[in-house]
Amino acid sequence: MNGRQRLGWLALALVLAGALVVGVTGDSGPPTSAERAEALSRQLRCPTCQGQSVRDSNAPAAEAIRAEIRRRVDQGEDDEEILAYIDGQYPDSLLLTPPRSGLGSLVWVLPVAGLVVAVAGLVMVFRRWRAAPTPEVSDDDRRRVAEALGGEQ
Repeated sequence: MNGRQRLGWLALALVLAGALVVGVTGDSGPPTSAERAEALSRQLRCPTCQGQSVRDSNAPAAEAIRAEIRRRVDQGEDDEEILAYIDGQYPDSLLLTPPRSGLGSLVWVLPVAGLVVAVAGLVMVFRRWRAAPTPEVSDDDRRRVAEALGGEQ
């Protein structure tokens, strides 16, 4: 690599590092009540809509849930309490992300376990391929090959 290419790669690395620093430290402090309410409404599904979060739905049920979230945020309840209360008001769970404990933890653990098993399997297969013994060639085999090649020419 010449000096010009290295300078280009260095500039690219600096830009990426700067973007990461801005992205990580771009936090402007604790979220406002409106930001908290919006974040909570993203975590719940609309009870009457198919595949929409409470935040994205215009259904009356979603509007009522958003209003309840705003009221509880303004009262100072913490996020877990609000989510637990609203989720408990409906027979089916409204949470869009499964719980990280109990049976719901399988949703988080199984993909990781599957990845670990797959990587371990690949490591074993690659080791077998690399460790495969090369066949020994006898003098008789060399003679036969030489005769066969001599006969074709």
